[in-house]
Amino acid sequence: MTVAAGDQVTRPGHVQYGELLLGPGTPYRWRQLTGWEDLPGLDSGTVQRADAHGAFPGRLLAQARTITLDGLVVRAPRHTIGAVVAALNAGTVPVEDELPFVAWLDERGPLLAYARATRRAVPAGPGYRLGTITGGAVEWQATDPRRYELAERFVSATLPVSEPGLAWPLTWPLSFGSPGSTGALSATNAGDAETHPLVEFRGPVTGPALTNLATGDVIEYDIPLAAGDVLTIDTLAGTVVLNGTASRIHTATSRSVPEQTFTLAPGTTSLIFRAAPGSSDPTASATVRYRSAYW
Repeated sequence: MTVAAGDQVTRPGHVQYGELLLGPGTPYRWRQLTGWEDLPGLDSGTVQRADAHGAFPGRLLAQARTITLDGLVVRAPRHTIGAVVAALNAGTVPVEDELPFVAWLDERGPLLAYARATRRAVPAGPGYRLGTITGGAVEWQATDPRRYELAERFVSATLPVSEPGLAWPLTWPLSFGSPGSTGALSATNAGDAETHPLVEFRGPVTGPALTNLATGDVIEYDIPLAAGDVLTIDTLAGTVVLNGTASRIHTATSRSVPEQTFTLAPGTTSLIFRAAPGSSDPTASATVRYRSAYW
């Protein structure tokens, strides 16, 4: 079953992990969420200077984000406390793949991460038999430390097509024909962290390419796509897949950057869609899907 990220989150105080909802209106209340608004740990490439004071600044790469929900209180009628605890346990079992983790803390609205539950504490004290458990906690780890907006954004473009211009003989009012396509796309990342887009090239097209005009980075593939073919580039995973099944990462050209380095910086990024000479079918397209990302 596919879990819709945050489909049960409706107000501040709600935390949803997979299908498990915690917070107001549920049997599970919490007091503190640590690691969510914190900057994740950083690995520094800074190197000390050998012949002078200070150091040479290196890259800062974020570590996995650890999120801890403390002060968990579980309340239910005495005759159903076992079922309520069982639901909590079932919702926080170890899993192979990360699940959506959505938290809504304030007026900024909910944010999304992908995480796995790594620790759970449910104290079995005197209150357990009365239907009240206090002092519980759950810990998650998100291998991608960034937090994302819930709604996915997307922009699309077709290959450049010239405008037809004026038709002769001239008639009034003047008609310049339908506007041509420029192949340009504009993607706005409203967050404060770089985000990895998902790029889809749809045929018929040969040698599809997408260029980031700000950085000059290009992803380009020496492959013919027929009508109905879709080449999907997941820049976070670093994969290139044809029609959802066959890897085509080997078709990347020599001027194509590594997929995982093709990101959208905070702000607006201008992109252009191009293809091999002679490939100009107006039904070919490039679509960029992404979410604004936050530290």
